[in-house]
Amino acid sequence: MIEPRDRFFSEGQCYFGPSENPRPKLIATSGIGTDYGWSESKGTAKLFLPDEDIEIQILARFADYLSPEVRAITVDDNGLSDGVSTDPEEDDTLFIAYLPFSNIDSLVNSCTIQCSKLQELDRHGPGVDLSTYNDELGVPQKIVFKFTPPEKPQRVQMAWDELNLLKSIPPHPNIVHFDRVVLEDVKSRVIGFTTKYISGGTLDKINLPSRFEWLKQLTQLVDFLNLELGIMHQDIAPRNLLIDLDTHKIRLFGFDWAACGKKRLLDGRDDVAGVVFTIYELITNDRPFAGIPHRDRNIHTVQSLSEWTCNRELDSEVSTFGNF
Repeated sequence: MIEPRDRFFSEGQCYFGPSENPRPKLIATSGIGTDYGWSESKGTAKLFLPDEDIEIQILARFADYLSPEVRAITVDDNGLSDGVSTDPEEDDTLFIAYLPFSNIDSLVNSCTIQCSKLQELDRHGPGVDLSTYNDELGVPQKIVFKFTPPEKPQRVQMAWDELNLLKSIPPHPNIVHFDRVVLEDVKSRVIGFTTKYISGGTLDKINLPSRFEWLKQLTQLVDFLNLELGIMHQDIAPRNLLIDLDTHKIRLFGFDWAACGKKRLLDGRDDVAGVVFTIYELITNDRPFAGIPHRDRNIHTVQSLSEWTCNRELDSEVSTFGNF
């Protein structure tokens, strides 16, 4: 679960007014706030001392009780609220990274949900939450919510490309598919998307025997993506492969590095190499290649080995995997 202190960060402080009683202007932002923008905290230098992050503590006290339209909060020297402002002139958001849903033709007919309807259960990683919501019939749905803080424009672009790519992929038993577009509550801007939650864990963490069937499923999936859809995943690895305990099939996710056609193709990230290194790791538990930049990896390094030392339980002989 994400720590409360990690919900916000300070972008620094500026002092205004006479030196004997300066009025500092301090800005903090939340990566998971309802409006995904900036909020100011104002007070005197008696409270906001230089080189201290007390503005984060102050904003955290009020964040869950403020309207998304609040742009600034003034506090007294005890850190108590002394007033709020919704004046757009006090909005210091550098730019709005998220497009209004109504302006996006590519997402027409997509199912949507407001961010406020999601209940966070845990944090899987930066920009990835395990959450739940009730669907139109009131049935709880456990999902993964993927979003990107607006101060990282490259990651915003990657998330945008991943959303549109996932939405376009037809149903496949070995892919974790798109669920809904997530909208912020004020202006219905697109801030992320959800996928169905698969409970089995990733291949780099589970302690299950490696199955030859998983290799066949993975190669068939790569053929489907590469040859039928013109999509290169570019990040095939055990950490991006889940086990669906209901079907006992692997499920691929993490399409944020994917290339469609020749757009965004990256050197050394082809999916065939990804399959080879993935199977080698699953058989040997040897992970040195995971830390090598993709452009510096060569599949012949592992393919040319006379023997793969098995350090994991398999349902078939090592040679069966290697020959395939």
